[in-house]
Amino acid sequence: MSDATFTSTAPTLTASRLDRLGDRVSRISLSAVRLTSATVLGWIGAMKFTAYEAVAIQGLVQSSPLTAWLYDVLSVQGASNLIGAVEIATALLLLLGAKFPKAALLGALGALATFAVTVSFLFTAPVTEPSLGGFPALSVVPGQFLLKDIVLLAAAGLLAGDALRRLARTL
Repeated sequence: MSDATFTSTAPTLTASRLDRLGDRVSRISLSAVRLTSATVLGWIGAMKFTAYEAVAIQGLVQSSPLTAWLYDVLSVQGASNLIGAVEIATALLLLLGAKFPKAALLGALGALATFAVTVSFLFTAPVTEPSLGGFPALSVVPGQFLLKDIVLLAAAGLLAGDALRRLARTL
């Protein structure tokens, strides 16, 4: 087959086709961000109801002025249960948000708050590895474990923006 034959039968990548393809990829990716964010929140939220997870998060929760007060009013397991319930409720709102823009916004705001708090642990918990000289060497736990929450925070922002656009279309 000659080059002339190939180029005459191959679809042409025009700006319009690239734009439509970009829109399709963005829509699919937005749905994936919604589903995976809900999965992360729901799964980790469910784990909060176990004694293992309640003890595992205790150091993080105690290290932050945003969350340390929980242990003044609740037990270690009670605080973990509350956090888990909020995470599961947020996950459910994100899932409902695929159909209902108001639920989408509430879920996205809940995710923004959740991940803002967990990202703040990067500044309040001991996240560096002293044997490697400290910053920028992150410990595996909690440093590297928490670092992913920066991306999840950005994903929640994306979901909030989408929810606001969808709500605006209903007005």
